[in-house]
Amino acid sequence: MGQNGHDRERRNGIGPHPRSPPGTSGSFPAWARTVAECEAEFAVSKEDGLKSEEVPSRREIYGWNELEKHSGPSIWRLVMEQFNDTLVRILLAAAVVSFLLAWFDGGHGDGDGGITAFVEPLVIFLILIVNAVVGVWQENNAEKALEALKEIQSEHATVKRDGKLIPNLPARELVPGDIVELRIGDKVPADMRVLYLISSTFRVDQGSLTGESAAVNKANRAVNFDDADIQGKESMVFAGTTVVNGSCVCMVTQTGMNTEIGKIHLQIHEASQGDDETPLKKKLNEFGEVLTSIIGVICVFVWLINVKYFFTWETVDGWPRNFTFSFEKCTYYFEIAVALAVAAIPEGLPAVITTCLALGTRKMAQKNALVRRLPSVETLGCTTVICSDKTGTLTTNQMSAVRLVATTHRTDKLRSFMVAGTTYDPHDGGIRYWPAENMDKNLQMIAKIAAVCNDASISQSGSQFVASGMPTEAALKILVEKMGIPDGFASSAFKSSDILRCCQWWNGIARRVATLEFDRVRKSMGVIVKSETGSNSLLVKGAVENILERSSHIQLLDGSVVQLDESSKSLVLQTLHEMSTDALRCLGFAYKDDLSNFSTYDGQNHPAHKLLLDPSNYSSIESDLIFVGLVGLRDPPREEVHNAIKDCREAGIRVIVITGDNKETAEAICREIGVFSPNEDISSKSFTGKEFMSLSDQQNRLRQKGGLLFSRAEPKHKQEIVRLLKEDGEVVAMTGDGVNDAPALKLADIGIAMGISGTEVAKEASDMVLADDNFSTIVAAVGEGRSIYNNMKAFIRYMISSNIGEVASIFLTAALGIPEGLIPVQLLWVNLVTDGPPATALGFNPPDKDIMKKPPRRTDDSLINAWILFRYLVIGLYVGIATVGVFIIWYTHGSFMGIDISSDGHTLVTYSQLANWGQCSAWEGFQVSPFTAGNHLFSFDTNPCEYFQSGKVKATTLSLSVLVAIEMFNSLNALSEDGSLLTVRPWANPWLLLAMCVSFGLHFLILYVPFLARVFGIVPLSFSEWLLVLVVAFPVILIDEMLKFIGRCRSSSDVQRSSMRHKVD
Repeated sequence: MGQNGHDRERRNGIGPHPRSPPGTSGSFPAWARTVAECEAEFAVSKEDGLKSEEVPSRREIYGWNELEKHSGPSIWRLVMEQFNDTLVRILLAAAVVSFLLAWFDGGHGDGDGGITAFVEPLVIFLILIVNAVVGVWQENNAEKALEALKEIQSEHATVKRDGKLIPNLPARELVPGDIVELRIGDKVPADMRVLYLISSTFRVDQGSLTGESAAVNKANRAVNFDDADIQGKESMVFAGTTVVNGSCVCMVTQTGMNTEIGKIHLQIHEASQGDDETPLKKKLNEFGEVLTSIIGVICVFVWLINVKYFFTWETVDGWPRNFTFSFEKCTYYFEIAVALAVAAIPEGLPAVITTCLALGTRKMAQKNALVRRLPSVETLGCTTVICSDKTGTLTTNQMSAVRLVATTHRTDKLRSFMVAGTTYDPHDGGIRYWPAENMDKNLQMIAKIAAVCNDASISQSGSQFVASGMPTEAALKILVEKMGIPDGFASSAFKSSDILRCCQWWNGIARRVATLEFDRVRKSMGVIVKSETGSNSLLVKGAVENILERSSHIQLLDGSVVQLDESSKSLVLQTLHEMSTDALRCLGFAYKDDLSNFSTYDGQNHPAHKLLLDPSNYSSIESDLIFVGLVGLRDPPREEVHNAIKDCREAGIRVIVITGDNKETAEAICREIGVFSPNEDISSKSFTGKEFMSLSDQQNRLRQKGGLLFSRAEPKHKQEIVRLLKEDGEVVAMTGDGVNDAPALKLADIGIAMGISGTEVAKEASDMVLADDNFSTIVAAVGEGRSIYNNMKAFIRYMISSNIGEVASIFLTAALGIPEGLIPVQLLWVNLVTDGPPATALGFNPPDKDIMKKPPRRTDDSLINAWILFRYLVIGLYVGIATVGVFIIWYTHGSFMGIDISSDGHTLVTYSQLANWGQCSAWEGFQVSPFTAGNHLFSFDTNPCEYFQSGKVKATTLSLSVLVAIEMFNSLNALSEDGSLLTVRPWANPWLLLAMCVSFGLHFLILYVPFLARVFGIVPLSFSEWLLVLVVAFPVILIDEMLKFIGRCRSSSDVQRSSMRHKVD
């Protein structure tokens, strides 16, 4: 660990304590020091371990070996955070004022009036409570990634203290300086320095921490660099990784939050503290702020134009005198202002957005994209960069043999076979041009060595094939299964139902009696086998150069053996170079029949067994070998990834690969899948994590067009890259499956984890999980996200245009001075219930065919541009005119456009009387006839002026019905932004037609159920009155059709001007 890392740890309170025990220093790079120096630094002996009395003092300073539990925000704080939304605050203010007014008027109204007054504030409060509950529930899940991280920690360890071995000490009790023994299968309990190997080799799978595709060898010799990256610390093992081969003794150097996994824990916590708002959330907040200003201005304006009704005075000698203030009328016009606020706020919008996103998650789940956080659906639509891990995301994370090279009849020529398949399924692919019926002696020997000189196994779990042991050895066993067995032996081999039945057959005819384990010096593994005839032979596999160096002969196709001359060796090395250039990991095969001391070896009692106890003898035993061939392996790219990368490019999405694997392998994979073109110069586009962090112009490098590659990347590098991209305005989707990916997943705008190969840590830190680990699923999800966003824009515009109409209605009512046509509880019903189903159904609009051919939308892309705003202002103005107009028509006309509306017997008045209804009590001889509404008779004998208050119930019902009908027709307009209903037919979205029926049904419900009619202050309508409603409402379609036509003409002229500019250029 470098000094910078410890500086950061001390700032966070997790670094070494100033009162460190003797010999322990916070900046001590154990990986770069000898074992003796480490023992001296930590004041411990590898033979005896720590003394028991030392442990408490060290634990007092370093604490327990466990990850901290960060205390999340309190429930009360989470609840309060839900009210930071501008729209929510407006709603809250409106609800409080409505409640106070209802309380004030409670003693003056009858029972039904009291119920009606309180319905509005109670419904708004209910909306706010539900919104807060959902928000708190989502926030409460934020820290689960940290809990999942703890699950991968080791629970027990074998520790040496006081010179005695303690086999099952709880891992949380470890302290720096403890001596720990690790064996195959163990989970490493802390970050530790390797002191010495018990076995000849020791390998650890640290892929989940670093992203490396293969298990790595560990040794006890010091590394030359104090600032080595995680992958370069070959003398260190890290907490949470797994031992896959061998055993060793280590010394604990870091525990708890000081370990590499502890740093990731801290990074996840820090990333979760900075969760950003989604682009849509930002737009809605901006809209809410603008709406607040507009509502304020309109409310003040309405108040000013109505001051004359509640505050009057007389002018005497040029000065105002005799002021008169009517508190009752002042309260009335204040209620109108509240109604205006209710009308302006789309109360149903949060619920409809949540519903649409939830439906979107279901559609995505059908495409194997499991969304964990609803806002992620919308964020996907504007993704501009996908930062993808390589291992397990773009590749299968299953090593596969792709090329087999064998000998021919001549020493100057080799033959090559291409192997298909990318998984551990033996039936996945085959070998091209394979001589299945006539496997020659050379191919038989290759199969025999690959099957027998091998410790891996394959098992089947459901439809998945899982490897145990080294991935390269597992790939060799699958190769053997694809090679089959020699002709004439098939019947005996294929009686077995085992997955590796060919390997079983080879192991049956060549029984292993001794193993020469792999080591880093000779870079090979050998096995001594006894054949069915009783003779012994040595089978060897390993690095091709090392095998060739120790080979003196080469086997030809027919099994004959000839001298390995320099030309033959050069030919093999040339082939090796070609395969390595393609980023293939190559293994050579050789054997030996003349074993001298081991020709009769049969076990530990044989005289030669003592030679096997010393690994330094293995090189001499594996000498004078007969070379037979080589195989190229790799972690192959997923078959569908190439097309997915192409789709990303067409959609204007950049793909950046960030991996812990080595640079050459990653570059070859990126060229193959299309991130880079085959001959592209990538010197300025491919960096190691350390190289990139040392650059001074990081932002400019990230702004380059096309793909980028970052290899040997550590978690902090991934986080920094994501942070820089976000600072530059990019919307970043980060994919990954390992523990090392979790902090970046949390920090990205949308984190995408792998469902099959992904760790629980990665899944919990993510916003979306790919059930099939398929990169192309991301592209499909982005398309779905874009479609959902377009549909959300459609229903947001629809709901906002409806609210503009309601505001226009109330404003015109106040400006004209006529009685209030729509009361707040009616507006609330329309906004929440009647508008809800059509708005939700607009979320099912079919996607545009070219949706993935367009570039991503900008995060500052306006929901409503100037032209759309003008359109909906026109539509809103018509809604206001229609709702106020039908109110005036009922009072002033007996018929309209041939429709008789006087059959109920109501009294007609002039427009002047209606506009000055407040002066009714001063009118001489004003009489009103009784009229019927449904089964109810309204009579005004005692107070004719009540005709403009309780008598307006029929006119109010007509206004409300016109508003509902217009908004249903307007939902048809929202099917397409500019497309005419003649081309985008209503049945293109059958759900919308169903939703319109539901909304009309709900309106009929409150009209014709007496109790509900009293609550909402409305009455049933006759057939002729319904005709009037439809006649007044239908023109909204014709008006919008004209506006759409103008919009299409504008778009066409814009395209022509753009093309003319291109021609000029």
